[in-house]
Amino acid sequence: MKENSFTINPEVNSAQEFIEISQDFSNSLDLVREAISNAFDAQAKNVVIDFSVVLECGERILKIEIADDGKGMDKEGLKSFFDLGNSLNRYDADAIGEKGHGTKVYFNSRKIDVITIKNEIRYHAVMKEPKRELFNQHIPQVDVEVEQVEGERSGTKICIYGYNNDRRDKFTHEQLKDYILWFTKMGSVEAAFGIEKNKDVKLKFKGVDQDDFEELSYGHVFPNESKKVAELFDEHMVDAPKWYCKKIVKTGSLKNLPEIKYQAVFYVEGTKVKYEYNPMIRRSGYTAPEGSYTIQDRYGIWVCKDFMPIKRVNEWITSKGTEYTKLHAFINCQGLRLTANRGSFENTPSEIQQDLREAVREIYDGIIQSDDWGELEWLESEAGAYNTVEKEKRDFKRRMDKVNRAKVAQFNGINLVEPQQENGVFSIFMQLSSYDESLFPFTIIDYDTHTGIDVIVKGQDNMPVKTSKMYYVEFKNYLNKNFNHSFENIHSIVCWDINLNELRSNEEVKDIANQRRTLKVIPPENGNDYTRYYLDSLRSERKIEVFVLKYYLKEKLNIEFAPRTEIAIV
Repeated sequence: MKENSFTINPEVNSAQEFIEISQDFSNSLDLVREAISNAFDAQAKNVVIDFSVVLECGERILKIEIADDGKGMDKEGLKSFFDLGNSLNRYDADAIGEKGHGTKVYFNSRKIDVITIKNEIRYHAVMKEPKRELFNQHIPQVDVEVEQVEGERSGTKICIYGYNNDRRDKFTHEQLKDYILWFTKMGSVEAAFGIEKNKDVKLKFKGVDQDDFEELSYGHVFPNESKKVAELFDEHMVDAPKWYCKKIVKTGSLKNLPEIKYQAVFYVEGTKVKYEYNPMIRRSGYTAPEGSYTIQDRYGIWVCKDFMPIKRVNEWITSKGTEYTKLHAFINCQGLRLTANRGSFENTPSEIQQDLREAVREIYDGIIQSDDWGELEWLESEAGAYNTVEKEKRDFKRRMDKVNRAKVAQFNGINLVEPQQENGVFSIFMQLSSYDESLFPFTIIDYDTHTGIDVIVKGQDNMPVKTSKMYYVEFKNYLNKNFNHSFENIHSIVCWDINLNELRSNEEVKDIANQRRTLKVIPPENGNDYTRYYLDSLRSERKIEVFVLKYYLKEKLNIEFAPRTEIAIV
C-alpha cells in the first residue's frame, strides 16, 4: 500500500557541523581573538597567553596556554564552552560571544585541557583527540573531575595541544602583538569615545620565539596629535606632511534606522607618524619582523563590532587611488550581524549596511572639506614648493659644476658646448645646420623626443614633402652595441661619440628587433674628406650613415673643443 503522506524531522550531522565550525576560522590567529573575547566576557582583569613548543615522545607539539582571573565556569558554563550553538550570553547585550561558535576553534587540535574555578568548585575537563574524533564522525567526549577548593579565587586556564596540525609560523611574538592590538578586544578602539570600563585590564603574552612575557595595556594604539602646522613645518620642513596627525571623532544614528547608533574615529596620519608606533610596516631601509605589511595593506577605514575591526571598506570612500592610506579610521556599529567566524558582516540586513556606508561617506566628505584637511593640503603644498626650491638649488649647483667642466668651441661666432646628453647633440646639430644646410644630407620635417625616434627627415632635394620618402634620424650621446630602436626606416644616426669600450670597427650593433648590422669605419680619402661610419648589412643595400660629431666637426669644419679658460666670457 502506497503512503499518502509522511513527516520528516530534519536532523543535524553534529560531528560534521563541529568540523565545519572549527575549521571555518581561516586565520589561525583568530584563536587568540576568541580566547581574549571569552576572558572579557568572564570579566577578567588579567589575561595570560603563552605559546610554546613541548616535547611529547620525542615529537614537538605546539602548546597554547590561556589563563584569566575572570568569574570562571560552573557545570552549565563548562557544558556551554564545549557545546555548539549553546551560548549563555545570547541575550547579554554586553557580551562579545553570543553564538556559541568561538571556542569551537579549539577543536582543531589534539587535546583540550580546561581547569576552571567558580564558587570554590574546581572543574578539570579534558577532551582528547577532538579533531580525529570528529573526522571519524564521533562527537568527542569530555571527561570532567570536580573538586571543592575552599579559599581559591575564580578563574580559568585552558591548554590546547597540537592546534592546527602544530603549524606555528603565525605565532611569533611580533605577529601576535600586532594581531592583539588590531583585531582583539584587548586592542579595542572604545577608549577613543571615552569608554573606560576595561581600562584596567592587562594582558601578558609571549610568542613561540620568545622566552619572556610582554605586558600590554588595554586599547588600540593611536598616536598623539601633531603640533600646529606652522610649527610642524618649521621643525620638519619638507617632511612636515609625513608628521601630521589629526583626530576626528563622530557619533550618530543611521539615517533610516535611527535606533541603531554608530561611533567613528578617524585619524589623519602621515607616514612618519605611522612608522613611530607601528614596527610592522615595511619600508625602505628597515628590516620589518615576519608578518609585516605595507601601509596600503593595513590602513584606511575599518568597520567594527564590539569596537573590534571586522572588515576594511576603503571602497566606500574611493574607487581608485591611495588617498585612504592617510586614514587610520574605525566606525563601530552594534547593529551588525556577523558571520560565525567574525570575518564578515554580510549577514547584516542591506539597509543597515547602506546607511552605515552613507554615514562613512558623510564623515569622510566632511573631513576633506574641513580646515584640518586644508591645513594638511597647505603643508603638502609648502613641502612641495620647498622641495622644488631645494631641487632647483641642487640642479643649479650640478649645472654649474657641469659648466665649469665643460669643453667649448667657437665657430664663425657660434658658441658650442660639448654635449653630455642626447639633447645637447641635437642642439649642436641645429646650431650648425642653421649655419650650413648642406652639412648633413637630410632635411628635418618633424622633431619629437618624447615618443619613439627623435626626428623625421627627407632627403636634401626640392621634392614636395607629400611626395618625398620619409626616414627617421636618431640622436644619441654615445652609440653602443645595443640600439634601442628598429633599423627599419633609419636614414642616419647622429651621435657625439662611439663607446669604444664595447664597439669597434667590424663589430655588430643589434636593434630591438634583434636585427644586426656591422659597424664599418672608412678613413678619409684626402685632406678634404672625413672619416665615415656606416652600419652595414649583407641583407640590405642601404647603409645607415653614423655622424660622429666629435670627429666629423673636427675633420669637416676644423672645430675642436677645449676646456673653458679663466677669462672665457661664454
